[in-house]
Amino acid sequence: MISPDFNIDVPADLGHVHFIGIGGSGMSGLARLLLQSGHKVTGSDVRGSGNIDSLIELGAEISIPHEAKNVGDADTVVVTGALWDSNEELLEARRLGLPILHRAVLLASMASKNRLIAVAGAHGKTTTTGMIITGLRNLGEDPSFVNGGVITEYGLSSDFGESDLFVIEADESDGSFLNYQTNIAVITNVDADHLDHYGSEQGFFEAFNDFASNAEEFAVINASDPGCQKLAVIDNTETLKFGHKDADLKLQDVDASGPRVSFSVVFGEQTEQLSLNMAGAHNAENAVAAITVLVGLGHEFQKACRAVAAYQGAERRFQLHGEHRGVQVFDDFAHHPTEVAAALRGARASNPKGRLITVFQPHLYSRTRIFQKEFAEVLALSDQVIVTDVYAAREDPEPGVTGELIVSHFADSKQVHYVPEWDSVPAVAAKLADSGDFIITMGCGDIYKMCPDLLSSLES
Repeated sequence: MISPDFNIDVPADLGHVHFIGIGGSGMSGLARLLLQSGHKVTGSDVRGSGNIDSLIELGAEISIPHEAKNVGDADTVVVTGALWDSNEELLEARRLGLPILHRAVLLASMASKNRLIAVAGAHGKTTTTGMIITGLRNLGEDPSFVNGGVITEYGLSSDFGESDLFVIEADESDGSFLNYQTNIAVITNVDADHLDHYGSEQGFFEAFNDFASNAEEFAVINASDPGCQKLAVIDNTETLKFGHKDADLKLQDVDASGPRVSFSVVFGEQTEQLSLNMAGAHNAENAVAAITVLVGLGHEFQKACRAVAAYQGAERRFQLHGEHRGVQVFDDFAHHPTEVAAALRGARASNPKGRLITVFQPHLYSRTRIFQKEFAEVLALSDQVIVTDVYAAREDPEPGVTGELIVSHFADSKQVHYVPEWDSVPAVAAKLADSGDFIITMGCGDIYKMCPDLLSSLES
């Protein structure tokens, strides 16, 4: 990984902007905003994706794979922290003396004239950010936003609005969430991750405490989360807390037994009964986080509840891709043990009579090594599990670290199948599945691209 410079000055005129790694959720959202602003946008990535297809339709010129010549006549280059120093385009940009901006630096600059609502957390960021955006829009606000996933009701992951609010999903993976001039900081939970960057759990927690402490107006923190409870900022007078108890907005009577989670929210003497168009107790927490933000902004409690409850979901969050011979194929972004457990419990509630067949793609060698036992424990919530090889992303391979590490910790060897060859997975999954079952691809790499092949295998 590169070490980005968060102190670099952003050019007054960005001119022609080239994105190295344009297909990522955060990068593609920024590219879309620049296209809206009239900039020439080019980019590159190692493989195509739906995000790239959408940007091409909007006028971006995108090349696959990375090559030095792709930089062309760019005036400004935007990068993610997931790049290596040896990237050909990065080296070319340095040779040409071009301004090289980390995506968080560019986003901070774009949002600098607005009141920034930044949503951070180990899990639930994309959903909570989407709920805040949806809630604000349903209350008559028109915020600008950059989210980590496409919001279903708008078909967008980013857009410019007319109000002074700017809502973003703030990425903690490389510490860039500390780069923003945040007005309202939201923390959904704090669960140690990205230790390849932070080095220790203490460093991870300190970063979240700094993020919340830097909020100029107020912070919104999950009082029921054990990780959040370790943050000193949770006791600040400027902090609004949500959770099951000892909170300003209390979550009660959660029923996550079906495909729509229902719950109560209590604020002072007022109580609202809500039901979401999605499963899982974790989504009830996400909704109350969003409602707390809206109440903190001065919106009336009951209206805020209804505005958030209208949220319809985001891509790659238990997203249905199709059905053949009675088997439904879903995809989910979950890639940390806590997220995997929440996603599988939600899936189980949505299909209590059928079986769950999870196709899991581990993400990062370091995360696979650190959480190998935990992944096995939570994946065992499925009836059958297929584990693929590791999606490397920003790391070099580690000797001996493969998806088989996770498989080795299953108590029942008949429950799990290690299938490292991508092309072999669909046939294995199709053979396991019967009518009424769910197949769920899971991970934050490119496993979602397998869904069409899974559906085809179910036809044969």
